[in-house]
Amino acid sequence: MQDENELLNDAEDILDQKIELAYELIEKKDFQQLKELLGSMEPADIAMMLEEVPIEKVPLIFRILPKELAADTFVEMETDQQEVLIRAFSDEELEQVMSDVFVDDTVDSIEEMPANVVRRILKSVTPERRAKINEIMHYPEDSAGSIMSTEFVDLTENVTVNQAFDKIRETGLNKETIYTCYVIDGNRKLVGLVTVMTLLTSPQNAVISDIMDENVIFTTTDADKEDVSKLIEKYDLLAIPVVDLEHRLVGIVTVDDAIDVMQEEAEEDFAKMNAITPMEKPYLKTSVFNIWKSRIPWLMLMMVSATFTGMILSRFEAALAQLVVLTAFIPMLMDTGGNSGSQASVTIIRGISLGDIEFKDIFRVIWKEIRVAALCGLSMAVATFGKVMLIDHLLLRNDSINWKIALIVCITMACTIILAKFIGCTLPLFAKKIGFDPAVMASPFITTIVDAVSLLIYFAVASMVLPAYF
Repeated sequence: MQDENELLNDAEDILDQKIELAYELIEKKDFQQLKELLGSMEPADIAMMLEEVPIEKVPLIFRILPKELAADTFVEMETDQQEVLIRAFSDEELEQVMSDVFVDDTVDSIEEMPANVVRRILKSVTPERRAKINEIMHYPEDSAGSIMSTEFVDLTENVTVNQAFDKIRETGLNKETIYTCYVIDGNRKLVGLVTVMTLLTSPQNAVISDIMDENVIFTTTDADKEDVSKLIEKYDLLAIPVVDLEHRLVGIVTVDDAIDVMQEEAEEDFAKMNAITPMEKPYLKTSVFNIWKSRIPWLMLMMVSATFTGMILSRFEAALAQLVVLTAFIPMLMDTGGNSGSQASVTIIRGISLGDIEFKDIFRVIWKEIRVAALCGLSMAVATFGKVMLIDHLLLRNDSINWKIALIVCITMACTIILAKFIGCTLPLFAKKIGFDPAVMASPFITTIVDAVSLLIYFAVASMVLPAYF
């Protein structure tokens, strides 16, 4: 593991040195050496480097890249930089770049661009590619059809291995992947698949229908793209075929597209779980106004929901005035309850997103979380009793704290943790059942509910132990 970390650090150091040298060569206008340097770098690294270059110099640097490297780098660049390049390109340059960009990557690029830029891109591609682009853009945003690639190798079931290799050699350079070839019948219906390994190890005159795998894992154009990425992850696929309603093969979703979907979904869940509306652009490229828009609705909602907490405190204001010492423990109880609920909700939301937990499992989930909560509650209650008596009473010499106060606090702690974990594990499942995003039920929302519940428990226990004050 240490050797791996050292290798990674060395690789990062080498990349940093290359990027530093590239900046120096740009300043010196030594474009010949710059071309050689960029030729040794990965497209993603070049795109990252171009983000720090003055925007007016980006087209000049991009033009010195070899044709294939330029197309791959273009795909990795941010939309705003792509737009700058497109506006700077001549029609011929734009046509050259877009001819080497896969259709699904082209769709990703033009989705966030102004209409005039989109028209120019569509004008630069062939009518056949334009039709494919328009076809993909008509699929729903979250569907498999919207992220699929139409560049794949298809074979008819009656061709031989030798003929299959001829087709791969002829068309393979323009395909997303050639390792897996998809077998279709005369009506373009998916009937099987064959890998290059199978082709290489089979006789040249063998017929594809005899060596193909007929048990094909596939998806449909209207399937949710998140579900498709889970299929790819579950079965360790490099790509999954996409069929239409008539089972005709129309595209494939590759593993790199699946990774993008997973990352996007993870970022969305992270934002929602922290009470932020997901943002499409990176933080540094998002305007202050858009960040404000993503945060203020949740802050407003939580402010209104926190009103219930204030109402509970007001209801017991007279008791608190006589037992001021109870006030000191309210933040600890509310925070612990909120944290307990968040632990349960995040675990369940993760299980839902991975497909490990469904609504039918709700009673198994509750039973497990209740047992966990009981253990956590008992542990925290014992620790709390010790903390209150040893630290608050003896060490800090607070005479207003006695064993009855400690008992109230530790009973409340145990009950709050149990209820918080119950709420945290059930709300995401109910949200999923009625069609809401379970991530919305995470930290902020559950914490607000648990805050109110913990106060109700606190004052209920206090009124039983010290009835004279209530």
